[in-house]
Amino acid sequence: MQNKRHIALSVNGERIESDIDIRMTLAEFLREDLGLIGTKIGCNRGECGCCTVILDDKAVYSCTILAIEASGRTVTTIEGLLNNGELHPLQSAFIEHDAVQCGYCTPGMIMSLKALLDREPHPSEEDIKTAIDGNFCRCGCYPNIVNATLSASEKMLQKGDESLNGC
Repeated sequence: MQNKRHIALSVNGERIESDIDIRMTLAEFLREDLGLIGTKIGCNRGECGCCTVILDDKAVYSCTILAIEASGRTVTTIEGLLNNGELHPLQSAFIEHDAVQCGYCTPGMIMSLKALLDREPHPSEEDIKTAIDGNFCRCGCYPNIVNATLSASEKMLQKGDESLNGC
């Protein structure tokens, strides 16, 4: 039985080719094979949202997707939001609004909210709450996360479209 397969995908704008174990999750591939440790593994069952990445413009739990399923697709991780050495406006807003405490959930939260802002540049508080419904913050930073997202949305709209979709 063949347990290895060749995959080719785009991760943070870079074409990646690799031979992987067919049982490896996308989260494991990103962390172990590519060294992208910003993608956290919390529950490893798709219940906490720590491992959220953007797969073809949709926020997904990378612990519930096999890496082989990402072949031929585009993945963006928290590391991919850095643009010319600058944080994404959403990342900056999280810092400004104290939307992080322990920080473990932060990458997954930001990726869920980045996907939201890409499709809805001016979200309501309800839109934000719905977008992070599957992301669990043990520190209870939800009000600050909502405020940070609203602030980032406003700044991004003022700056123009280059911030909305830029990675």
